Order: sequence, then C-alpha cells, then structure tokens
Amino acid sequence: MRIKKILKKMTLTILSIVAIVLVIGVLFINLSPQFGGNISKQQKLIFEKSSNYENGKFQNIEKADVNMTGENFRKMFKEYFFKKHPNTKPENNVSVQKVDSVEIANPIKNKTDLIWFGHSSFLIQMEGKNILLDPVFSDVPAPHPLLGNKRFNEELPIIAEKLPEIDMVIISHDHYDHLDYETIKKIKHKVKKFFVPLGVGSHLEEWKVDKNKIQEFNWWDSVKVDDVTLVCTPAQHFSGRGLFNRNSTLWSSWILKSPSKNIFFSGDSGYGTHFKEIGDKYGPFDFAMLECGQYNKLWKEIHMFPEETAQTAVDLKAEKVIPIHWGAFKLAMHTWTDPIERFIKKSNSLGVEVTTPEIGRTFSLDSMDLPKSNWWEKMK
Repeated sequence: MRIKKILKKMTLTILSIVAIVLVIGVLFINLSPQFGGNISKQQKLIFEKSSNYENGKFQNIEKADVNMTGENFRKMFKEYFFKKHPNTKPENNVSVQKVDSVEIANPIKNKTDLIWFGHSSFLIQMEGKNILLDPVFSDVPAPHPLLGNKRFNEELPIIAEKLPEIDMVIISHDHYDHLDYETIKKIKHKVKKFFVPLGVGSHLEEWKVDKNKIQEFNWWDSVKVDDVTLVCTPAQHFSGRGLFNRNSTLWSSWILKSPSKNIFFSGDSGYGTHFKEIGDKYGPFDFAMLECGQYNKLWKEIHMFPEETAQTAVDLKAEKVIPIHWGAFKLAMHTWTDPIERFIKKSNSLGVEVTTPEIGRTFSLDSMDLPKSNWWEKMK
C-alpha cells in the first residue's frame, strides 16, 4: 500500500513537472519576439498563385526535402546530443580583424569591397552602397542562448550598433543563423530597404520594421536600385522559426549585379540543377559566396557537402569563390575545419579559384589577388 502511494506521488510529481515545462514552452513560443510573425490568410492566397507553392507550403524545384520524422529524427537526435564528435569547435578563440566604422561609412562609387563577418554574414560595398547579407551579430543562432552553441570568436569585427547607414539588407531565409532578431532590432532604424523572399517580411513587421521598407520576392523576381540589380534566385532548402510554420516562407539565393561586377550569394542550399540554371541564365559570375558547412548525410538534400560546393562554382561559371556557412558556429557534427579543407582540395582539382580571408578583413574584387590565408590552422 505504501509503495503504491509513493509511486502515485512520483507519477503526479513527474506529470506536474512535464505540465510546467509545457506551459513554459508554450508561453515562450507565444511571447518571445524571437519567433517572428505568422503568414496571414491574405498572403496565403497570394502565394497560391506561385508555381513553387502547394498545399499551403513552399516547395523546392525538385521537391527535395529532408525527412526528419521517425527513424531519421531519432538518429539525428542521438548523434547530435549523445555521441561525441571531436574538434567540432576550435580549441582557441578565433581571432578576427577589427573593422573601423569610419572607414566603411562612405563606400566608393566605382569600387566593390567585401567584409566577411563569419558564417553567411557579409557587408558588400558596391556602387557607393552599403549592402548587408544575412546579418547575424548575436552570440548564439537560436531563439534563446541556452538553445544553441556560442560563436567561435569572442569578439565581433564590429558590433551592430557601430554599423553605418545601410542601403540594403538582403535576407536569404528565416532561419536563426541567417535572420537574427537582435541584429534587426539594433539596425532597423539605419536601414533604407529590406529585400527578402516571400513571407519573410512578416517577421520584420512583427519586429516593428516599417512595412514600406520591406520588399518581398519570388524566385526569378528582380529589381534595380540605382546601378545595382538584385535577382532573387532558387535555392534547395526549407524555412521556419517555430514548431508549426515549416516552409510557410520562401528561401532563396541572390544575385547582385552592377555595371562592373556580377556576384552570387547562395544562402543555404542542397546541391541541385538550379545552380546550372542560374549559371546559364545569369552567369558567368565574377564572384560567388557559396555555402560550405553544417552538412550531414541525414540532411544532404538541404546542405551541400564541400565537394558539391566546388562543383556548384563550376555550374555557376564563377571566376572566384569564397566558402561560407562555416567558421563561426557549430550546427553539425563534422570537425570545424572539415568544410574548408575538403572544399579547397576539390576546388584545386576542378580549377576553381578560392579566396579565404580572415573574418573581418576587407578585400576588394577590383584586386587581381584576393586573400588566401590558412588562418584556421592557427586556431586548432
């Protein structure tokens, strides 16, 4: 009898704890601004006219999608949280080059300079404009610091508050390592225009960005802003910031074209025929920023392996390439230098010219010699 009472008490205690955790979770999801906004019924009606939108969700061109249900989810969960993976983070803090806010305040009209902030974040100075790509300046790419791994570099090249006036912010999709609430909150007052894939504007509006500053694009849509043309191009990925809004917004790659330069930004993408299509339509490219990191065989449909990234450069007809989506965060189980080492090896065999600037270093596309530094070897 006594044992039954103890078991009953234990069961009630466990159920109470579970209920409290669930309540906290629901409150967090509903009250935290990090999760962004939701698509309206009116927006869904507009999206239904798109060829890449079916059954209330955006689709990849080849209907490629990662299966993270059942057995695959169990494997992923076990491998990521319960299996040891050595060298997924650098032993030492990744040092960065500091950026002077004064020096980047007034971009030069006929010059194209870039600064890589790590992962997929860039400042591009093109035709006298400051252009930010997927700006993430937070320490952890997650809705809460306890839900992700910290950045490899303790200091940023420049903090968000020190950035100059920004002419354009371009977002590839709404995942936390590409669309960061804290960064948007800090820079929205100094941004002239946000260019985003369909539906992503709902997050920005939720974060009090002026609706008139937001322009949404479907694949192959384009716009010309003075001497810079933007083209929203396909990617093979997925979207969603919460538990129940997967693929409710579009994901994309982007082209930035000026009278003198043609640049490609991959965003996140698995390897597919869309890269050759983009290369045939808009190539060759002077420079390409290509995803190379956070891959695994369990989600090979939505993230490229390094060898595929090198082949993508060939498909795009890209003259010079920088591998991105590595060097800042741990989001997969491979060693932190595996992406760059494998990519360089394959690129060399394919004749692809690679640049590897340190995080924070300014480099110019007008220069014949782009930086080639094995900076990661010092951080092992």
